Order: sequence, then C-alpha cells, then structure tokens
Amino acid sequence: MICRQSNFVRELNMLRFAALPLLLAAAPASFQDTALIDQAVQNFTGHPVGVEGGARTPVDARLRLAACPMVSLNWMSDTHDAVVVTCTAPAWKIYVPVVSAPRAMPAAGAPVRAAAPVATAPVIKRGDPVTVSASAAGFAITREGMAMGDAAPGARFLVDMDGSRKGVQAVAIAAGQAILPGYEP
Repeated sequence: MICRQSNFVRELNMLRFAALPLLLAAAPASFQDTALIDQAVQNFTGHPVGVEGGARTPVDARLRLAACPMVSLNWMSDTHDAVVVTCTAPAWKIYVPVVSAPRAMPAAGAPVRAAAPVATAPVIKRGDPVTVSASAAGFAITREGMAMGDAAPGARFLVDMDGSRKGVQAVAIAAGQAILPGYEP
C-alpha cells in the first residue's frame, strides 16, 4: 500500500511540473507592449522612428514595464530632445530620445571661431539672502533662503531654504532674486 501511494504522489508531482509551462504560457502578459509605446511616441512627435523629430530608436523590447492602461507623453524640455512617457498606476517613467536637427555648418572657406565665453559679474554672492519664486498658470510661490554660492544672471546655484544645508537648485535673476529651474521669471 505504501508503494502505491508513493507512486501516486510521484506521478502527481510529475503532472504538476509538466503543466507548469502550459500554465505560464496561458497566463496573460502583465508587461507593457513596447511597440505600443513606439506608436504613441510617433503619434506625439508626428515623425517615425529614426527620422528627424522622431524617436532615435525603438524602445528596447527587453524592458519589463508593468502594463499601463493609459500613458501620458510630454516633452522633457523646450528643446524637444526627448519624450517623457509616464504611467501613474503602476508608477513608471521612461525617456525616449528624439533625433534633433543637424547643426548648421559654416560655409566652405569661412573661418571657424570658438565663441568666447562672456564673463558676467555675479549678482548673488554666497551668504546673500535670496527670494526664490516659481509661478505658472493658477499658482505662484516664493520662499526665502540663503545663497550657498555665487551666481551670475542665468546661472544655477544652491539655496539653503530650511537650514539643512542640502540646498535647492535655483537660477539667478537679479540681486537677491532667483527662480526655480523650468519656471519663467
């Protein structure tokens, strides 16, 4: 009787292991289809993959992103050099580089000069009190802080907002005034 039971258990285990690949193959895919992301980026940019204005390359099919019912697409910056593809639930984000326009070359025979760096005097010095602001449609915020370094107009520098010395990155506008990067003065 014991011999028959152990054979039965062994056969049952063999059936479980034999059925496992079939169950895994039948399970629905829980990963985002990268071809759909490629199509969404193409629709967003208006250009196909590999063409100026379109994605440089297709999204890597080896990515295992959780399936997303709806992705959102935005430009990473005003230069339109990458598209940010975001899913809120489940949370993930990828950046898709875009083919940029080739830079104009100087005419044949024209002298090539490197642009001389323009040095401007700092308007904010380390230890200066600074008002950092950010505004957009519907909101405006300002905070006071202390400059952690020198900055000329348009230069980035760190501002200590809460005494923690970690610093928040800001862009110098004028003496004692700065904005958060990405916001207009």
